[in-house]
Amino acid sequence: MWYIIAIIVVVVVLISIRQINQYERGLKFLFGKYYKTMEPGWRLVWPIIQGYERVDMRTKAVDVPDQNAITRDNVSITVNAVIYYRVTSAEKAILEIENFRYAMSQYAQTTMRNVVGEASLDELLAGRDKIADRIKEIVAETAGSWGLSVLNVELKDIRLPETMERTIAKQAEAEREKRAVIINSEGELAASTNMAEAARKLSEVPGALHLRTLQSINDISSDQSNTVVFTVPLEIMQALTGFLKKKDMN
Repeated sequence: MWYIIAIIVVVVVLISIRQINQYERGLKFLFGKYYKTMEPGWRLVWPIIQGYERVDMRTKAVDVPDQNAITRDNVSITVNAVIYYRVTSAEKAILEIENFRYAMSQYAQTTMRNVVGEASLDELLAGRDKIADRIKEIVAETAGSWGLSVLNVELKDIRLPETMERTIAKQAEAEREKRAVIINSEGELAASTNMAEAARKLSEVPGALHLRTLQSINDISSDQSNTVVFTVPLEIMQALTGFLKKKDMN
């Protein structure tokens, strides 16, 4: 008789053993009421009178699916994101919310649409990090009451209508052309300034223009395929003209 009782006790103890892994916490319930939180290891959960539920404490990533939203300046866009969070209080995650995973996903979708609607298209494209931080701030405020801690929010993709994409592409191309024209004009202005300065210095030094002319002829003559054209300085032409006038008068 004692052997049978001993065997029954051993069997009951064995089937009552529950293993809580290192990354988990276990909530034990006694007659349906929360009793205590079980730490990692082997724990006894007596059948019928006790129950338990595991809670994964590792960081989780929630993929927020594509959401259609309208920006403050009435541009329809499609945006998606990913939210990283972890459970900080196993008791709240089970007792305060029915399904914290589903609740986090739904709340993140709603918050993302609302935040995108508060920003203009330019703000959304240029300040993606600010939008993500705003979403994180709002979600974290509510998630804290569920025993959750929001670690990070990242906007993965922002898609615009095709007509808007073509408009932005044309605007970017026009901006690049504008910068190219400005850079080209600045270069021409600098070149003309340098040429004017060089001409001024050549005119101030006697014979400098002739030396420059001879240097240019020497550079051209170094290549046999070039045709060398000798230019006559204006001073020589003026002297020759004056000489011919005197000769005619005589």
